[in-house]
Amino acid sequence: MNKPLTIVARILAKEGKDELVKAELQKLIDVTRAEEGCINYDLHQDNENKNLFLFYENWASRKLWQAHMKNPHLAEYLKATEGAVAEFVIHEMTKTD
Repeated sequence: MNKPLTIVARILAKEGKDELVKAELQKLIDVTRAEEGCINYDLHQDNENKNLFLFYENWASRKLWQAHMKNPHLAEYLKATEGAVAEFVIHEMTKTD
């Protein structure tokens, strides 16, 4: 049996681009939450650094998360934020018991 996959995605907007990046990230929420296998998909913004965003996600399986990563709305996000993101790091994690 597959364990759920946890994703922590760290997005650092370039200075002065935080509002653009935030708006584009927020567009991903509802469409992603409706995808097969999405357990939760929550966006957070750092209280001290307005340029830092984290997505905390849980997926039923890695296969379903990988399908999510190929969806057109992610390509649209990348195009809309081109040149506005300084860093984008994804951590694939599994909960330990």
